Amino acid sequence: MALLHESPAEPWTVEGLARRVGVSRSVLGARFATVLGESPMRYLAGWRLQLAAHRLRRSAETLPEIAGRVGYGSEAAFSRAFKRRIGVAPAVFRERHAGAGSVGR
Repeated sequence: MALLHESPAEPWTVEGLARRVGVSRSVLGARFATVLGESPMRYLAGWRLQLAAHRLRRSAETLPEIAGRVGYGSEAAFSRAFKRRIGVAPAVFRERHAGAGSVGR
């Protein structure tokens, strides 16, 4: 988890993450499932969107800037993922929550 938190924009794969922590992909997946109840990549997606929501609330960065900082290759991919997980488009979220406190998972 620490690696994902330190470098959320890195183009992580389960294989690459497992290699970095010195375990197999299956061991990594099993540990995430046991501790967090989700896969490493699902956790990473949630973490990225949590960071993005915080930036939408607290910064004037553009959507493409935020998308890149949290690991999305395009604004469109970021917007789709954000809407799917959070329930509203990033721009709508920003309008509703500008200046608000931190975001929970």
